[in-house]
Amino acid sequence: MSVRKVEVNSEIGQLLRVITHRPDEGIGRISPKHAEELLFDDIVYLPKMQEEHDVFTQVLQSFLGKENVLEVEQLVYEALEHNKEKKETLLDKVTIYEELPKRDRALLGQLNNKELTQTLITGYCESKDVILFDPIPNFIFTRDIAVTVNDHVIITKAAKEARYRENLLTRLIFWAHPYFEALHEAGQVINLNDIDQFPPSKFGEQVSIEGGDMMTAHPDYILVGSSERTTSYAIDLLKNALFEKGVVKNVVQVNIPSARSCMHIDTLFTQVDVNDVVAYKPYIVDGNGSNVIVHRIDGSAKVYPSVKEFYLNELNSNMRFILSGKGESPYQEREQWTDGCNLVALKPGVAITYDRNIVTSQAFKEAGYNTIHAVDFLEQVKSGKIDPKKVEKTIINLPSGELSRARGGSHCMTCPIERVSI
Repeated sequence: MSVRKVEVNSEIGQLLRVITHRPDEGIGRISPKHAEELLFDDIVYLPKMQEEHDVFTQVLQSFLGKENVLEVEQLVYEALEHNKEKKETLLDKVTIYEELPKRDRALLGQLNNKELTQTLITGYCESKDVILFDPIPNFIFTRDIAVTVNDHVIITKAAKEARYRENLLTRLIFWAHPYFEALHEAGQVINLNDIDQFPPSKFGEQVSIEGGDMMTAHPDYILVGSSERTTSYAIDLLKNALFEKGVVKNVVQVNIPSARSCMHIDTLFTQVDVNDVVAYKPYIVDGNGSNVIVHRIDGSAKVYPSVKEFYLNELNSNMRFILSGKGESPYQEREQWTDGCNLVALKPGVAITYDRNIVTSQAFKEAGYNTIHAVDFLEQVKSGKIDPKKVEKTIINLPSGELSRARGGSHCMTCPIERVSI
């Protein structure tokens, strides 16, 4: 089988293909007692959350086409259908990790692949009316499961055990799904879970890197955050692997505070146009508690006092920084918390955000952007008043009453696997 195309060499090239996941029934089983353990800050109203995510998906589909917005659940199902050997391997790993008795392993093996997929994701087996294990609610944040860097895919390794089953299902997709399986054979997959290549250090330092801490900013540059969820040790190992394969020429380590409020670098800044980055001023512009180290393939390094200084000196001297909450307290803190800096670009100058970040929306307008609510956008696309191909310099605002409570924005909820090269 020939290798199907994966290619991402920027954060803003026109998005062609992406992986998402609709909030599933497992989220509806999160109790207040177990919310923190499962990495959710609150319990959410699932029907409303699904309704909001459906609007998000429809916006993506209007730009990419339905066939190019890939659903994780469908990919898992198709992988199970396609490769029985890897299916059995997956079930063995899930059995060991979840400490299932033999009877439950046998139950999983008897399910048809459609119900097996739902059970593996939600933890609930409907036909037997039994809960086998916890849900994996963070699976809606598909950015974290894998990252495409040029023509390679990095399968990430989450910091928290609550996300381990997500990782097993991700590995199944990239090993067994007919769209991706040839990537592995071609050496285009870097698996951070390979203990031989990425072992813990002799001092006990762990390997953990999540996708929200990685940005392919330029064909020669990947940004990797050293954060609450990503270790400096893991960045060093990844750097060596990327340089050895010649995937990039620079690995940019972005050091940020280890705090829940800024768990990944994409909670603090994202690029939305050729010359525009939306950013949280204290860390990204002022450099408070943050700095940047550029590791080069020749072994040299360069340190910058802030992300802004890095961009201006290494990537684009004309880069403009649009500030969450206009850079004013308390609005900048409030709207950074509700993902005002966490936008996914659909093409240069067109991006998706949450409708609740009102002051940041005003900052976009002052910077020359149009803003439109996602529901209005879809209605006008349907009526023919808007052609997505002709939309420029626009921020699309998603309904976000429930989605925002899960602590992740549109950047978090997308795993791009193909963009137009810029």
